[in-house]
Amino acid sequence: MYCCGKCGETFNKSGDLKKHQRIHTGEKPYHCQQCGKTFSHSGSLKSHQRIHTGEKPYHCQQCGKTFSRSFALKIHQRIHTEEKPYHCQQCGKTFSQSGGLKIHQRNHTGEKPYHCQQCGKTFSQSGPLKLHQRLHTGERPYCCGKCGKTFTTSYHLKRHHRIHTGEKPYHCQQCGKTFSQSGPLKIHQRIHTGEKPYHCQQCGKTFSRSGPLKIHQRIHTGEKPYHCQQCGKTFNHSSTLKSHQRIHTGEKPYHCQQCGKTFSDPGHFKKHQRIHTGEKPYHCQQCGKTFTTSAHLKIHQRIHTGEKPYHCQQCGKTFSDPSQFKSHQRIHTGEKPYHCQQCGKTFRHSGALKIHQRIHTGEKPYHCQQCGKTFSRSFALKIHQRIHTEEKPYHCQQCGKTFTRSAPLKNHQRIHTGEKPYHCQQCGKTFTTSAYLKSHQRIHTGEKPYHCQQCGKTFSHSGSLKFHQRNHTGEKPHHCQQCGKTFKYWFVDDEMMEVRSQKCLSK
Repeated sequence: MYCCGKCGETFNKSGDLKKHQRIHTGEKPYHCQQCGKTFSHSGSLKSHQRIHTGEKPYHCQQCGKTFSRSFALKIHQRIHTEEKPYHCQQCGKTFSQSGGLKIHQRNHTGEKPYHCQQCGKTFSQSGPLKLHQRLHTGERPYCCGKCGKTFTTSYHLKRHHRIHTGEKPYHCQQCGKTFSQSGPLKIHQRIHTGEKPYHCQQCGKTFSRSGPLKIHQRIHTGEKPYHCQQCGKTFNHSSTLKSHQRIHTGEKPYHCQQCGKTFSDPGHFKKHQRIHTGEKPYHCQQCGKTFTTSAHLKIHQRIHTGEKPYHCQQCGKTFSDPSQFKSHQRIHTGEKPYHCQQCGKTFRHSGALKIHQRIHTGEKPYHCQQCGKTFSRSFALKIHQRIHTEEKPYHCQQCGKTFTRSAPLKNHQRIHTGEKPYHCQQCGKTFTTSAYLKSHQRIHTGEKPYHCQQCGKTFSHSGSLKFHQRNHTGEKPHHCQQCGKTFKYWFVDDEMMEVRSQKCLSK
C-alpha cells in the first residue's frame, strides 16, 4: 500500500499516489497546445482536447446522442433507465448525479460556499455565481445570429431563438395551449389545478407565481424601488414606472385597429378592445353578471359580500370601490386635480371634467329615441325618458308621493322631518334646499343674474323673470274653474282664491 504523507490517503499503485499528490503540490504538467490550459492528469487533458476537435466518441444506444466523456454518457443513460442512485438522508429525494445531491443538501444546511468578490453575495452553486458576476463585468457571451442581441446565458439565447422560429415546444395537456418556455407552462397549469404555492406571511394571501407575491409584499413594506428620473415619483412595479414615463414622453405605442385610438398602457389598450368585441370574460358566480375586467368583477362581488375595505380616516365612511374612496378623500383635502383648458375650472373627478367640457364643445352624445332630444350626460337622458314612461321610482314613505329623481324626494322628505340643513351666514335663516339658500342670499348681495331680453330688467329669481316676461308675451296660463277667466299669475293664497270664487258666483 502507498500512503500520502500529507493527508494519509492510501493507494494500491504508486502511479495513483503520484497523481493524488498533485492535489497538494498544485502541479499541472499536461498542457493543451490549442489554448494553453493545464491539467494534473493526462486523461483530463485528453477529454479537454475534444472541445477543440469536436470529437464525441461515446454514443447512447437508446437515442444516439454522443458525448466527449464516458462519465457524461453514463449519467445521460440514467435518463432512459430512470436510475437515481443518490439519496438525500434528510428528505429522501433521489438524484441521478452525486453533484445534484451535493447541491441539494445545501438547501438543508444553508451552505453557500461560493462568494462574489465584488458585492459579497453568496451562492450554493458555482454556476449561479458565474452568471451573477456578469452583472458586474457586463459580459454577454451568447449572441443571436438573427438579430445580434446578446445574452448572459446560453439558456436565455436558446429561449430567445424561439421568437424568430415561433417554436413552442411545451404543451398544456388540459387545454392544448403551447408555450416557448417550460416556466410559463408550469405557471399556466396552475389555472387548471388552482394551485397557489406562494403565501404572504403578513396577510395570508396566496399567489400562483413568486413575482406577484414579491410585488404584493411591497404593500406591507411600503417599498417603491422604481424612481422616475423626470419627476421623482416612485413605484412598486417596473411596468408601472414604464407606463408613467410615457406621460412625460407622450408616447402611445398601442393602437386600436378599429377606431385608431392610441394608448400608453397595454392593459388599458386590452380593456379598450373589449368595447369593440363586446367580450366580458369575468363572471360573477352569485348572479351571473359579466364584466370586461377582473377589477370590476371584484368590486361588484362586494355587493354580495357587503365588504367595504376602504375606510376614510377623516370621517369614518367606508367604500367598496377604491376609485370612489379616492374621490371621497378629495372632499376633505379640497384637491381638484382635473383642469379645464378652456376656462380653468377645476374638478375632483375626471368624469366631471369630461362632462363639463361638453359645455364648450356643445357635444350632446346621448339621444332620446322617443322625441330626439339630446343630452350631454347619460343620467340626464335616463331621467328625461321617465317623462315618456311616466316612471316615478322614488317613493315617500310618509305620504306616498312619487318622484322621477332621488334629489326631489330627499328635498320633499324635509317637509315631514322639518329639517333645514342649509344656513345663511348673514342672517341665520335656514332652508330645506341649497337652491332656496342661494336665492335667499341674493337679498344680501343684491345680485340679479336673470335678465329680460325685451326690456333689460333684471331679477334675482328665474321665476320672477318668467312671470315678468308674460307682460311682454301676454300669456295667461292660469284659468278660473268657475268662470273661465285667465290670469298671468296663480292664486297661491287660499283666502285670495276664495274671494275670486265669490266674485265669479255673484255675477
